[in-house]
Amino acid sequence: MKILNEACDPELAEDKTLPNNAFLVSYVEKNEQKYDLVISSKKTDIFDHYWDKYKEGLLDIKQAEGTSNPKMWKSEEDMKKEATKKK
Repeated sequence: MKILNEACDPELAEDKTLPNNAFLVSYVEKNEQKYDLVISSKKTDIFDHYWDKYKEGLLDIKQAEGTSNPKMWKSEEDMKKEATKKK
């Protein structure tokens, strides 16, 4: 499981360039609803992580709109790492 964006705008999940294993997690923290964008091969891994952290504060885990193949997709962070390795 990898958290792409913490406490982000839920509209980020509408990006079609995301991998198809991306999920939008909604939860309540300090009486404020927040959203995380997460990628994982198993939804149960996401549930386990957020349940351990927020318990009843976990509201929903729904699949993002991404359509990219997860094996071919790279985050901006991964692309920056590759660029520095080439130099």
